[in-house]
Amino acid sequence: MSFEKRTIAVLEEALNSLDEGFSDLPPFEPSVDVDQVRSCLAEVARRMRNNYPYHHPFYLGQMLKPPHPVARAAYALSLWINPNNHALDGGRCSSAMEKEAVAEIARMFGWETHLGHLTGGGTLANLEALWVSGKLHPGRAIVASEQAHYTHARISGVLGIPFREVACDGSGRMSLPALRAIVEECDVGTVVVTVGTTATGAVDPLPEVLALGQRHGFRVHVDGAYGGYFRLADNLAPGTRATYDRLAHADSIVVDPHKHGLQPYGCGCVLFRDPAIGRFYKHESPYTYFTSSDLHLGEISLECSRAGASAVALWATQRALPLAAGGQFARELARCRQAALELVLRLQADGRHVVPFPPELDIVVFAPRARSASRVSRLTEALFHETAREGLHLAKAVLPRSLFADAWPDLAWDEDHLTSLRTCLMKPEHLDWLGTIWETYRAVADRVLDER
Repeated sequence: MSFEKRTIAVLEEALNSLDEGFSDLPPFEPSVDVDQVRSCLAEVARRMRNNYPYHHPFYLGQMLKPPHPVARAAYALSLWINPNNHALDGGRCSSAMEKEAVAEIARMFGWETHLGHLTGGGTLANLEALWVSGKLHPGRAIVASEQAHYTHARISGVLGIPFREVACDGSGRMSLPALRAIVEECDVGTVVVTVGTTATGAVDPLPEVLALGQRHGFRVHVDGAYGGYFRLADNLAPGTRATYDRLAHADSIVVDPHKHGLQPYGCGCVLFRDPAIGRFYKHESPYTYFTSSDLHLGEISLECSRAGASAVALWATQRALPLAAGGQFARELARCRQAALELVLRLQADGRHVVPFPPELDIVVFAPRARSASRVSRLTEALFHETAREGLHLAKAVLPRSLFADAWPDLAWDEDHLTSLRTCLMKPEHLDWLGTIWETYRAVADRVLDER
């Protein structure tokens, strides 16, 4: 058995309790064809087998982390109500839970006052942050690193805002000299600092970008969709820790609870340090906001209907695992990073791989040694497919020469990029399973690298 099933009985208990809360209503028994439901679910189960084992420690591929059991159960429980957190009329209790949960996330970053809410994911959260930037600095450019998520360039195009891309250093972080050159030659309104890039997990140098922003008057937006929660980890390198210690000085922050926050898809979060940003959202909707003069979340969001279930699940998870330094949630984040550090030690001891830079969070990039970039890419493809045959699922990343130049000076670059292996050690269980994971991978490497 690989799926957790014990909480199903607990969910039924909670559902009975929820039902008791509406016992003053006239009796009503919704009709349901149980045989039809059973038949459909059986077919769904068969179809869903055609998936990678995202829930299992042998999946180290993309940024997919299983929801916590309490999140999964709370989400399901809320569906018997199916609240809509656009307005208090559609999600009175779940709206309150969203405000409480988002406030706890804001406090994690050092903000006691803020404006923020949940979104359908990081893309929409970043859209809102950059939309506000465009309102505050119309016509001024948005800047992000070449390793930032592609969504920033796309969003800038959607919003009609000029966009500039900044080169990275040899560790995949935004290059400060390159950023200075852009800031001095064009009118920059916002710099996006990525805290955990998608490909490599690199953390841009926030303290230096903030200092540059003070001199040139641009906003600083932090895209922490993947890496934001590592604010609580206690085993970061000093340079990385310096960025997390300055998060409270950013103008806006995005984080995805559906990544390291243990939530079902989709659950993003956007936060603004200045609550006065709410003036840009102001609108009238007399057919929606009529039961309360309190703030409706739809009044500070570009989205209209939003799943209240996401807020219920997040609130329940943070109730079980508070966002506190030294707590269980923080310790499990640290275990993810520790797994990445220990995998690097094994790769380095093996001698047949190059790790171009140490992991800053829990993503490890590595490549098999070979004489040319094209040969490295071919070996990577073989390792990727052969490990999958053993049930061990990794990922690939196509990366530029600049990220390998320092660690691999003798590599013949017959192509401008090479394909490397990439692992996301996002489950705390990865630390316990690392020995088995490594032995499985090494057996494949023995075949692929020795034979070719």
